[in-house]
Amino acid sequence: MKGATMRARPCATPAVGTQRSPSIRPGAPALRSQRSGATGSHVCRASAAAGEVKWVGNRRKLDLNRNYYPKQEDTDTQKKVWYVIDAEGKTLGRLATLASNYLRGKHLPTFTPSMDTGGYVVVVNADKVAVTGRKENDKMYYYHRVHRPGTMKTETLSELRQRVPERIVERAVKGMLPKGRLGNTLFTHLKVYAGSEHPHEAQTPVDITSLIDRKPKDADLAAVRAAVGLE
Repeated sequence: MKGATMRARPCATPAVGTQRSPSIRPGAPALRSQRSGATGSHVCRASAAAGEVKWVGNRRKLDLNRNYYPKQEDTDTQKKVWYVIDAEGKTLGRLATLASNYLRGKHLPTFTPSMDTGGYVVVVNADKVAVTGRKENDKMYYYHRVHRPGTMKTETLSELRQRVPERIVERAVKGMLPKGRLGNTLFTHLKVYAGSEHPHEAQTPVDITSLIDRKPKDADLAAVRAAVGLE
């Protein structure tokens, strides 16, 4: 009715000291309800006899922000760890898999697919990388110089090894990185050299060549863990 005052609906919670019906929860201890402050909210507390275990329920406040997510400062390039891989006699696919994993940071407990949490990877002796089967002559590389019809060029892996041997490792690793801006940024952290020398000695890279042919559970990761601060 218009203009009439609304009466407060009586609370259906039992009064203090009133025991609820045991049919609600058989075998559960009695619950007491008390009003807390002026808000009128009820806080249920468990009461049990001496020697009995109290059932307190789930009182922990739900926090949806407890999951870890790295911040921008965790992707600082000045704090990244450098790694080096010797490609001499190593299988191309296994080498590219290890390099891409360390570029993305999948070896770290803080790995996040959408963030750059990995390090820098230096690959030396790229001209001596090995391939299995008949890939040396059967594997083809395709590219367009001016991106016009009829300008597609093809060459085998052996021909590319003679022309630009670093391109073999670069294309293999880039195919294993995510596509888009993140993948383009991660690709700049890969340094490939045809010879055995590289200009990154000042960064004291960690040698991870021995991890190519080993499973993570069988690999010795002591040097890697010490470099990233896990030990």
